[in-house]
Amino acid sequence: MIHFEWPWLLLVLPLPWLLRRFLPPVSVSQAALKVPFLADFDAASGRRAVVAERRWPLWLALLAWLLLVLAAARPQWMGEPILLPQSGRDLLLAVDLSGSMQEDDFEIGGRRVDRLTATKRVAGEFIQRREGDRIGLILFGAQAYVQVPLTFDRETVLTLLYESAIGLAGKETAIGDAIGLAVKRLQAVQSERRVLILLTDGANTAGEVAPLKAAQLAAEKGLKIYTIGVGATEKEVRSLFGTRRVNPSRDLDEKTLRAIAEQTQGRYFRARNTQELQQIYRLLDELEPSEGEAIRYRPRSALYPWLLLAVLLLALPLLLREGKS
Repeated sequence: MIHFEWPWLLLVLPLPWLLRRFLPPVSVSQAALKVPFLADFDAASGRRAVVAERRWPLWLALLAWLLLVLAAARPQWMGEPILLPQSGRDLLLAVDLSGSMQEDDFEIGGRRVDRLTATKRVAGEFIQRREGDRIGLILFGAQAYVQVPLTFDRETVLTLLYESAIGLAGKETAIGDAIGLAVKRLQAVQSERRVLILLTDGANTAGEVAPLKAAQLAAEKGLKIYTIGVGATEKEVRSLFGTRRVNPSRDLDEKTLRAIAEQTQGRYFRARNTQELQQIYRLLDELEPSEGEAIRYRPRSALYPWLLLAVLLLALPLLLREGKS
């Protein structure tokens, strides 16, 4: 259906008729010489054709006026109602982009991939399931910054998550700054359920805020933090002396991550492979369910640009006619 945002503007439709009806006509200078046989010339040249030729600009101008008034009334096309589930939860994802995230100790479909690629895959599926939540994205390395503010637009969050790259925020890891930035972003939000999911594979090696100090501030502001430590515990590497096993997650500070979660009433998870990471995000769905009371929403599309385009097309012949005359 069509809805007019400002329907009262339709009252000006009869304005041209009112001006013609109540204003005195414009005076036209009379010819000094009258030709008594002027009617014969009119009959010879076809008076009806002349009258018709003079009237079409008038009808064109009236049609343009009608479309202009309709455009001013802001017509909108109302789509079918859509039910949007609402949970009232504000959910921030903080993803580590430090240099160690390029360690290829994860697998997807039998193919070895780095930690960030696996994180994008699993976290992307998690975001797609979060209907009704406002989701934001924080990326951090040596610095932390908000890539996507809180929004219901999950597609934008997914796109910018997939476009993130290792080293984009520096090679080091500023866990405390990431938490502090999340607190700053959420402190002005009027929401009872505020959650931060922080994923990292290392320890705090950069930044101005200590992780536990930032966690204390988060607890005071009512921000619950779920921490995820990613990285395999064992990996085979080849060298000149043969194959040996190493621990690629030796730098992971599980003690601090566990303390952050406990201090904010959250939980700490350990993801050693893609399957464990998927299980963690499924568990987060259970701990922080996204279902809520649905609201009715009707998408709107503005129609006035098309009407204005039609007015310009109708006015073009009038302008060309005036230019010739």
